[in-house]
Order: sequence, then C-alpha cells, then structure tokens
Amino acid sequence: QVQLVESGGGLVQAGGSLRLSCAASGRTFSNLAMGWFRQAPGKEREYAAGISWNGGITYYADDVKGRFTISRDNAKNTVYLQMNSLKPEDTAVYYCAAGGTLYYGAYINWGQGTQVTVSS
Repeated sequence: QVQLVESGGGLVQAGGSLRLSCAASGRTFSNLAMGWFRQAPGKEREYAAGISWNGGITYYADDVKGRFTISRDNAKNTVYLQMNSLKPEDTAVYYCAAGGTLYYGAYINWGQGTQVTVSS
C-alpha cells in the first residue's frame, strides 16, 4: 500500500503553466510506475501521463503530448507533472496514481486529487 498526496493545483489563465507534485509514502516508491489521471465534470477519468519506475519510459495522452512533462525523483519519493500552454479544456481534477506497470489498468493506489482550473 502506498499513500499519495497531490499538491500544486490552482487557477491559471490559458497559456500559463502549473507544476503538480505527488508525494508518496509507504511502499517502496522506486519500484512503482506512477501516473497522472484527470477527470473533468461529466467526463470519464483520463490517463494523462505515466512514468516507469526508473523514469526510462513515459506515456502521454495525445491531447497533452508536447505540453505536459512527467518526471520523478525517487530520492524524494515524488512525481511531478509540469503543465505548459494550458488550455481551458485541461480543467479537471488531477489524480496521482501508483501501480506495477504503465498500463492504465495497473494503477491501484490513488491520491485524493487536486483541482486545476484554466480560465480563457
């Protein structure tokens, strides 16, 4: 079991940037794949980005590719999501998740989420 706490959400204008952080505790963080999901009102949860245990493999959804960057610091038990060129359609609750692989169905531990709102 791993506990995840997100931070860094907020209100930003379109074209701006935010960096989300997710601090992990409990199970060995460096063994886990980590991901960021997001859910907008009335929509299904979307797998936005993922990173392998050593950072060697990353995944991005098509609609964030080139704008978002996922990274991790295993010494700090933290995963980050740098979000640039934000658009109003990026508005959502962003969730950090941990799992065994980058497969979207492999994530079994979830944070509480942090709200990101992008104004036009």
